[in-house]
Amino acid sequence: MNTDAVTDVVTDAVTDAVTDVLIVGAGPAGLALAVDLARRGVRAMAVERSAGLFPGSRGKGIQPRTLEVFDDLGVYDAVRAAGGPYPVGMIWQDGKRVGEHAILDPDETGTADEATPYAEPWMVPQWRTQEILLARLAELGGEVAFGRELAGITQDADGVTAEFTSGPPVRARYAVAADGGRSTVRRALGIGMTGETVDPTPMLVADVRITGLDRDNWHVFPPADGAGGFLAVCPLAGTEDFQVTAALPQSEGPVDLSPSAIRTLIAARSHVDPADVTEVRWASDFRPRAAMADRFREGRIFLVGDAAHVHSPAGGQGLNTSVQDAYNLGWKLAAVLRGAAPESLLATYEEERLPVAAEMLGLSTRIHRGEASRGAATRQLGLGYRDSSLAVETRPALPADALRAGDRAPDGVRGGTRLFDAFRGPHWTLLTVGTAPEATLPGARTVRIPAYEAYGDGVFLIRPDGYVAWAGATPQGLAEYAAGAGASLQGE
Repeated sequence: MNTDAVTDVVTDAVTDAVTDVLIVGAGPAGLALAVDLARRGVRAMAVERSAGLFPGSRGKGIQPRTLEVFDDLGVYDAVRAAGGPYPVGMIWQDGKRVGEHAILDPDETGTADEATPYAEPWMVPQWRTQEILLARLAELGGEVAFGRELAGITQDADGVTAEFTSGPPVRARYAVAADGGRSTVRRALGIGMTGETVDPTPMLVADVRITGLDRDNWHVFPPADGAGGFLAVCPLAGTEDFQVTAALPQSEGPVDLSPSAIRTLIAARSHVDPADVTEVRWASDFRPRAAMADRFREGRIFLVGDAAHVHSPAGGQGLNTSVQDAYNLGWKLAAVLRGAAPESLLATYEEERLPVAAEMLGLSTRIHRGEASRGAATRQLGLGYRDSSLAVETRPALPADALRAGDRAPDGVRGGTRLFDAFRGPHWTLLTVGTAPEATLPGARTVRIPAYEAYGDGVFLIRPDGYVAWAGATPQGLAEYAAGAGASLQGE
């Protein structure tokens, strides 16, 4: 498909902006998608209704699989430098330390090895993650149009037209809703959101500066008689801020988010003096909820991130699932827009991501209710697409623990080649391991390594998003897969 064809569907108004992909929303999902498309040479326009980036720390936990995504997108070093590991929890009672506790289960932190180089979650406030993604987008020649509030969106057989409360409309081949849990795009499309209230208790989350508390611990103040619910105060690495989380009393009226009210609450539930809360930088309230859109696509418009699924913050899955939505969709949009794959490839976005979102929503809800621990599943390294129509496994009688088509492709170093270095970038990778016959595929980066137990001998076609697409003991059937499974490599 010729990307220049977009000019054929532009309206007569010469002020209309034209692009291949319109991204509505500049949160983590929208920015990650914009970065991915920019490095693939796709014309994309990101718009954000607010005057700037989201200012709070809300989604602060970055899971190991998302760190791998950030490695590929070129922001891992900046993310690593901007954050730190989860601090040890410290329980307080009557102004005294009464015991430490692990915020993360030992199973969740994991142990780094050559197949999984990033094993522990990393804490970075959401506003900083977004700054890093925006800076990367600028390096690639992209930008975000702030202050562009969507007024309406329509589509036809050739493209999407977005109208805004100010400024010219935008005409695009495709559009992506990355505009949050109250998504204007989703509502305009009439897509329902099915879910439940995880906990009716209203919650406060705020970024504050406090003197008198150390920054080595995540300070937890359990409920005391007459003092209301719990209070947790977490230092945010790379900043002078603490994130405050507190359960609030049930109330029908609006929550008081004024600095004085937040200072009073902190003082009432801890030994911290109100005067020691020197600044309240951002505050919000919410009721933990789990909900998922009834579908992730309507014609030429796709839903990613909170527009598609809303999580309880327990377990730290929301931002991570959102970024990985974008990572799954980016290479597929690029392939279709270049004419390197049929439009049917785009159907695999919902096919692959909806079950994953449902799984992560269930996990977050169980963790919130104390029905599950923050174990290995929260790292998201075990998530994959074995049931996808894009996953073709041709090797017979594999052991139960064998790597299969649809799984995440492990890292490792063999024969002087680091696999993540070979995979990094917008291309497909054809990996031949051990004694398997030599394989080639036009358009794919070809890598051969000695035997490696994480793979086993064989031929593996690795997707641009780091999952095994096709696997075989020999290359037989590989060319047919590439030509017929919506994964043409031409133009990569």
